[in-house]
Amino acid sequence: MASSILAPWALFRVHHLKSARSGEFHCPVLHENWVSKPTNQCCHMKKRIYRPVPQRCGQIRADSNSSTTFDKEAYEAERLRLDADAREAMMVRAEAESQQTDSNSNAWKWEIRKRVWDLMERENIAQNPRPVHHRIPNFVGAGAAAQMLGSLQAFATAKCVKVNPDSPQKQVRYLALSGGKKLLTPQPRLRTGFFSILDATTLPQGAIHEACTSAGAGKYGKPISLDAKLKVDLIVIGSVAVDPRTGARLGKGEGFAELEYGMLRYMGAIDDSTVIITSVHDKQLFDDIPLEKLQVHDVPVDVICTPTQVIHTNTTIPKPQGIYWDRLSPEKLSQIKILRELKRRIEQETGQTLPCGPSEKLPPTAERRPRRQRG
Repeated sequence: MASSILAPWALFRVHHLKSARSGEFHCPVLHENWVSKPTNQCCHMKKRIYRPVPQRCGQIRADSNSSTTFDKEAYEAERLRLDADAREAMMVRAEAESQQTDSNSNAWKWEIRKRVWDLMERENIAQNPRPVHHRIPNFVGAGAAAQMLGSLQAFATAKCVKVNPDSPQKQVRYLALSGGKKLLTPQPRLRTGFFSILDATTLPQGAIHEACTSAGAGKYGKPISLDAKLKVDLIVIGSVAVDPRTGARLGKGEGFAELEYGMLRYMGAIDDSTVIITSVHDKQLFDDIPLEKLQVHDVPVDVICTPTQVIHTNTTIPKPQGIYWDRLSPEKLSQIKILRELKRRIEQETGQTLPCGPSEKLPPTAERRPRRQRG
């Protein structure tokens, strides 16, 4: 079922974690010690359920003050595996939602996304990782677009910049760190935590390029909590398509940019005046994104940077004010630990139970076929 796809930490295959044995082992991605417990449900499929050990072993992470070793190879292998699983789940979701015809359907979003992805591949303006379908697409000229962004006054004066972790914005992350700014970057799909903050002044000499990668952020970044006191001066966000007339934006369809924005609003780190910029290829500009079909949680952009131009959208689309819990499915909530923590906190503070959105369970015709088990 699709719901099981969207819970990537529920099960681990033993052949993916070669250090796993009966008893405890260390998960190099989550930086936690885990305990394996076979279940009748899983044993015949040669799987085990792995659950975190209570915090008696402490968190392991690598930084300049730690003697522990960050396993970059294991981190990257697990990231790529989970990325592939998530993209496969998105394909299923796209197929199902594209067939919907009700008034709340997102079929129009998937139609535009597909047009962009197909065009970029067809005209060979896509860059690795390819194919760009179901990704924030990397593109020819991403570095030039980053330089356009770096020339903006809003970037020059920013002290703390939040940048998405995708490939086309890697150069933006480099410009932020090399310019002495603090870089706030979300852990991929928020699956292993929340945000990591990187400060060039604390990085080892020559480590900035590595720190701009996903594994580098995991290696050198300092995880923050919902209680962190920070002010984010600028947000850089990835896009699949963006409307230069209105600032309307479409991401890849998972909703993480909106969740990250909503959580930063809750923390008081940003407000309506915080500038939001996207960097895209010129061919990703679409002037037919219907404003009337946008939802309250959709994040607009104030500025668009392409390899050839800077566009100030003067958007009038309201920015989200936080997390819209009535739009958040149980499956998405179960997938992201930090969201569950935030929900519990708000409910404790208010004494009220927050609403929950409809289930994302897909119809049987769109379900992903179960994988054939190895060995």
